Amino acid sequence: MNEIDYKKLFTEARNHFSLEWDYTKLTAVEKLAVLLSATAFVAVVIIICTFALHYLFSTLITVLAEAMGCTWGANLVAVGILLVLLLVVFAFKKQLIVNPIARFVSKLFLKPEDHEQ
Repeated sequence: MNEIDYKKLFTEARNHFSLEWDYTKLTAVEKLAVLLSATAFVAVVIIICTFALHYLFSTLITVLAEAMGCTWGANLVAVGILLVLLLVVFAFKKQLIVNPIARFVSKLFLKPEDHEQ
């Protein structure tokens, strides 16, 4: 090979690495966008569920207060239900929270690309 072939080889290699770097940046941006949109979606769902739970428990307290004849007892029952719900979530946090998030992130970042075979 002469000097011209080395220059052409170097230029082609530089172009290849430049294209690979651009592809890597685009893939990272795409996956980050998916991750951020999923995070925003979950945040909105949590906010809506929080409001729904608040109104549900307000209604429960009102109904229990009328049935029991005392507001503080109805509030204690509602707090007890919430504590039981909290304990259930804490007991099953791996199945309810950790595993789904790990599965989502691993599928997002470790899935085989279409161009690789």
